[in-house]
Amino acid sequence: MSAVKKPVNVVNVEYAQTGNSVNTDALGMREMQQRVYAQRAAQYLLVKAPPASGKSRALMFVGLDKLYNQGRQKVIVAVPERSIGGSFANTQLTRHGFFADWEIKDEHNLCTPGSSAGKVDQFIDFLNGPDATLVCTHATLRFAYEKLPAGAFNGTVLAIDEFHHVSSDTGSNRLGELLKGVMANSDAHIVAMTGSYFRGDSVPVLSPGDEAKFTPVTFNYYDQLNGYEHLKSLGIGHHFYQGRYTSAIHEILDLNKKTILHIPNVNSGESTKDKIEEVGFILDAIGEVVSQEEDTGILQVRRKDNGEMLRVADLVDDMDQLARAETLHYLSTVASKDRDAVDVIIALGMAKEGFDWPFAEHALTVGYRASLTEVIQIIGRVTRDSPGKQHAQFTNLIAQPDATSDEVKISVNNMLKAITASLLMEQVLAPNFTFKAKTGNDDAPKPGELQIKGFKEPSSDRVKQIVATDLNDLKATVLQDETFVKQAAANADPETTNKVLIPKIIRDRYPDLDESQVEELRQQVVVDSVVKNGEVKNVGDKRFIKMQDKFVNIEELNINLIDSVNPFQRAFEVMSKSVTPGVLRIIQDTISSNRIQMTEEEAVALWPKIQQFHKVNRRRPDLRSEDQTERRLAEALLFLQKLKREREAQGGAQ
Repeated sequence: MSAVKKPVNVVNVEYAQTGNSVNTDALGMREMQQRVYAQRAAQYLLVKAPPASGKSRALMFVGLDKLYNQGRQKVIVAVPERSIGGSFANTQLTRHGFFADWEIKDEHNLCTPGSSAGKVDQFIDFLNGPDATLVCTHATLRFAYEKLPAGAFNGTVLAIDEFHHVSSDTGSNRLGELLKGVMANSDAHIVAMTGSYFRGDSVPVLSPGDEAKFTPVTFNYYDQLNGYEHLKSLGIGHHFYQGRYTSAIHEILDLNKKTILHIPNVNSGESTKDKIEEVGFILDAIGEVVSQEEDTGILQVRRKDNGEMLRVADLVDDMDQLARAETLHYLSTVASKDRDAVDVIIALGMAKEGFDWPFAEHALTVGYRASLTEVIQIIGRVTRDSPGKQHAQFTNLIAQPDATSDEVKISVNNMLKAITASLLMEQVLAPNFTFKAKTGNDDAPKPGELQIKGFKEPSSDRVKQIVATDLNDLKATVLQDETFVKQAAANADPETTNKVLIPKIIRDRYPDLDESQVEELRQQVVVDSVVKNGEVKNVGDKRFIKMQDKFVNIEELNINLIDSVNPFQRAFEVMSKSVTPGVLRIIQDTISSNRIQMTEEEAVALWPKIQQFHKVNRRRPDLRSEDQTERRLAEALLFLQKLKREREAQGGAQ
């Protein structure tokens, strides 16, 4: 293989390696687990914490306390897929100082081969029997709920792992319907756990009323990664390709790194529609397949470049279910403990949630992922602490927009959404700040605190709660808004971004807030985003923050100055430097064409003038021209191009 190219990173964060998040106390609890255990008396507990922070064991601690000290009789743990059930296997907690061990009898581990519906009788027998703990899939829980009244969950602790699978849209989400019914019609205690609270769609996980009943415990990515012993930095970036991704995979696949490679969904534009053939192309890019182990399914592949043997796991080929089950078992048992057990994992829909391969260094994902949750889950596969792993990398391999393609709009949208997902991760991975209003009679700011003139602090418990536990989720909502993304990418006026678009999104997400609360929350979003995007430097005894290529004295920060910055612009600037000028123009023109106010009659009438302009000037009219007439001709040309593409897509080419 030729020299591998480095991805263009939108995010590159370094951490302090304090060891705090992985060290344990006298009860065997990590920092995050201590925070959760402190709230163990809550009836409804919502735990937001990143992958590898120890959510599974946190649930064990809380569940056992509720069994021994709070009068609960049963603990039911529901996971989204069978492979995650292993996270809740028997665990000797007393060895590390806790008062009881976590035990699951074989007959109460329902995350075994077989249909989810077929295990409902075992679930019901458990509820009626003497034993206290059970693990099942979300599907088994849903099927059981269809046969049981909500009152059957009286006396239980219901723990739902990967809680973002729930939706407040109970008409189309059966897990959400179950949760609502159990909360309304039983005395069940609920522990909800997730590493990424926001869903891929715009539907909230919980309604505001139900969410208010939960006691939240938040442990963010910065807390987690800053407290590791080994991992020092994380990069999140992109690599753009033209044509088929299979001909470009060798440009970015670094075989010297332990890699999880996710190929695109077969329904996406990046897919060749033949997933088996795609795996073949990837294997060809690596080298020569020499053999396959019968007992593990692992492929032995000799590298093209240096002749070394690599161990590759193919989780895409599902023709032999038994063989794939053996490979998964090998990955979850041997490969999770032995660094040399596997080098590359090729997957499609697997190896995301709950998949534990601590040695993974590079998550290479082909094609934009529609769900921000999925992006965070994939990144979580490489952010586990492991000896010898100093840097973790997530790279999104994305198709460059092509002006000759009928899918240029889709391609542009995918690129913009991939950039905004990275921008959100930058916000998630940065340290938290506390913001206070600067009045002139202030004490010296505490560590991590910034004082801002004209800043409106939260005045109600509701806004304080959103700021404390929901700010990143609100940013996710902002960055999933199509209007916002296109305005930000097109260098929208900061005042429009900050004072029109963001408040509208806040009103839609939190209809219970009045205008004063909306403004308080808007300021939190903008200030937090600007500060996290900015570079902070100490010069002597003063601190400066970089805003729009200028360093500003932090003591002189005021809300008007911050509002003059588009906080979400930097990622698009990174993108503009990593694609060719021609591709950047395609992106800008596609965005602009969606905002043009023009009738078909006017555009057709201007066509002769467009032709004349081209003949005289030997170029197309420029949308960025200072001449108003030329700009209008450029708008007409974009309008006609868009109209032609739409009609060709409908089969009515003119």
